[in-house]
Amino acid sequence: MDTKLTHLLSITYPIFQGGMAWISDAKLAAAVSAAGGAGIIAAGGHDANYVRDQIRLAKQLTDKPFGVNVQLMAADKDEIIKVVCEERPAFVTLGAGNPVPFFEQLTEAGIKKIPVVPNVKLARRVEDSGADAIVIEGMEAGGHIGVLTTMALMTQVIPLINIPVIVGGGFADGRGLAAALVMGAAGIQMGTRFLIAEECGVHPNVKQRLLAAVDTDSVVTGLVSGHGVRGIRNGFTDKYLAMERRCAPQSELDKLATGTNRLAAIEGDIEHGAVLAGQSLLPLQRIEPADVIVKTIMSEAYEVLTNAQKLLK
Repeated sequence: MDTKLTHLLSITYPIFQGGMAWISDAKLAAAVSAAGGAGIIAAGGHDANYVRDQIRLAKQLTDKPFGVNVQLMAADKDEIIKVVCEERPAFVTLGAGNPVPFFEQLTEAGIKKIPVVPNVKLARRVEDSGADAIVIEGMEAGGHIGVLTTMALMTQVIPLINIPVIVGGGFADGRGLAAALVMGAAGIQMGTRFLIAEECGVHPNVKQRLLAAVDTDSVVTGLVSGHGVRGIRNGFTDKYLAMERRCAPQSELDKLATGTNRLAAIEGDIEHGAVLAGQSLLPLQRIEPADVIVKTIMSEAYEVLTNAQKLLK
């Protein structure tokens, strides 16, 4: 498929795999890239040495382009960026902070810079500062979310930006990819759908919970503080939301939430941990290889785009 994103990264299909903290490792990233998409290693929750090892492992597993996601709120972000520049993956996605100060060194290392931005103002700023592409992510996504929906972001950001725009939040099948492309996006980012990939190292309990989920199973904690996080409803979210309703101090809420991502993703406690996932849950029907997921989505997208031409008759 021919889009601005496939040209930019020399990939076959305009599908980004989300950089999910504690989850997106070299094995998953390499599998998605080998399938024709763009896999991403998540630095979140790890140190620079881990990032270096994962980049080197991904290079052993595939010769296709892949990237690294860097959370700019991390205390050791400078060290991680330094390692990334030394190891030179094809691209870096940067979120949860100001990415512009890192652009020069990433450019010098020959690494494409793809910030994650929540609105038009920041999209324009990073484009003017030299970003190679951007990711916009609607509140339908899993994990940390903004306040705008995916449709609202596409409607308002895409017409004003010239660099490739990758859209995340609620994408889980080929119909979504087709819709995003028709809206003018250069590609989509998916996280939740890849949680049930065979190559994904998330705990099996999480995979089984996602396969059992219904369409209304996701909830958002942290909206009161302005830092919403979307995940699957369980004992942890029920307790957190009850504390929010009675206006518990933020320090108590932070204490309750600390470590819950790892608790679910790594240790498999899907009742007391945070099972981060987006709203589009029904397409999660079976555990299968990343290659099958990518090929299925592309087949669906081609069919939708081909049939859409009939509407013009």
